[in-house]
Amino acid sequence: MGLFSKDIKTMDDLFVHTLKDIYYAENQILKALPDMIEKATDGGLKQGLQAHLGETKNHVVRLEQVFKMHGAKAEGVACPAIDGIIEETNEIAGEIDDKKGLDAALIAAGQAVEHYEMTRYGTLIAWARQLGRADCANILEQNLKEEKAADAKLTALAERGINAKAA
Repeated sequence: MGLFSKDIKTMDDLFVHTLKDIYYAENQILKALPDMIEKATDGGLKQGLQAHLGETKNHVVRLEQVFKMHGAKAEGVACPAIDGIIEETNEIAGEIDDKKGLDAALIAAGQAVEHYEMTRYGTLIAWARQLGRADCANILEQNLKEEKAADAKLTALAERGINAKAA
């Protein structure tokens, strides 16, 4: 089913479809993070990715809560965007021999993931409010807040030395 398929007729349908998209994405991220953690050599990066793994588990739980509140089945729909970001991460990580460069690449990949998630959550929050679902928006805002914080932590790690070491 494409984003603008005939199955999407209303804003509510679009909301649920996008909820399924981010649910799929979060679950794919859960699968990808342990490999990123294993490849990271910088202690701060490794610790930050590990912490975000725990947050991502909570994001999935919150999304399941939103599905339930909205009366929809918690299920994912294939998301080529997140699949592409993860595939690119795996390709780049497999090509870099320099561990310091690998850490910088992992940060860049992590930020690509965070930015994708932030766009999805921002859209879902706006649509939830438009649909009169402030309850759903409030839960989604918790995920968005954590995604923004994770992005800021990655930026700080990069700027505090990982990028300079890679250079």
